[in-house]
Amino acid sequence: MRSAILPCYSNGKGFPLIRVFQTSTSSLLLGILSFFLPDTPPNRQASPGLSATLGFDALFLFKRRSFVVFFLASIAVCIPLSFYYNFTNPFLNDVGMEHAAGKMTLGQFSEFAFMLLIPFAFRRLGVKAMIAIGVLAWVVRYVLFAYGNVADGAWMLYLGILLHGLCYDFFFVTGQIYTDRQAGMAVKNAAQGLITFATYGVGMFIGSYASGVLTAVFATPGEAMQYDWRGVWLVPAGISILIFILFLLIFKEDSEQTNDK
Repeated sequence: MRSAILPCYSNGKGFPLIRVFQTSTSSLLLGILSFFLPDTPPNRQASPGLSATLGFDALFLFKRRSFVVFFLASIAVCIPLSFYYNFTNPFLNDVGMEHAAGKMTLGQFSEFAFMLLIPFAFRRLGVKAMIAIGVLAWVVRYVLFAYGNVADGAWMLYLGILLHGLCYDFFFVTGQIYTDRQAGMAVKNAAQGLITFATYGVGMFIGSYASGVLTAVFATPGEAMQYDWRGVWLVPAGISILIFILFLLIFKEDSEQTNDK
């Protein structure tokens, strides 16, 4: 955030004024704010067993086709997600964008804004439409990156960054809410553990490996590695299109009842 607001301090001159004192003060204020958050005492009525701790209590969700489709989509979408996390900063620097890391934080501002829209979107669109829009946003983002530049196409790069909120919130946050509703109060923690395992465990492992292998296809070795960035970004765009189509065809939002117990 500080490099987005004060890019002139995004270098050695910003140490320690910005990099130490501003960040440590922000952390201190966040810690103080935490004491004023609503009280959330632990549930003392029952002690979770090993099965609940490991997430096994939520395995009944795999009897529901819609949840299985969502679970597999969560793993698959981490492949295009890994392209963004691993290669956006090198790409923006390579095409000549100044203070690329700072400008990427615009995505976090976008994430906050779209988070506020989720309750309204839920009522109007529903789970299936929101997740599909989130996946489609990845397609648009990567096409923008593929054809954008720092001259007359700079708007495409900025729009691609700002789509982060739509990409992330409408898929991952919506998915977490959907998982809560499917699992019910009794096993929602175990169910969230399953989704976290699917995304940041299996999904990111596969995505990180796949993105590295696929990007290497478009690399030209030399004194400084050169990339065909258009080719690089069209790969996750194509993967996202495939996920989008399959999700629309297979996922049935109303075919499964939620577990409210």
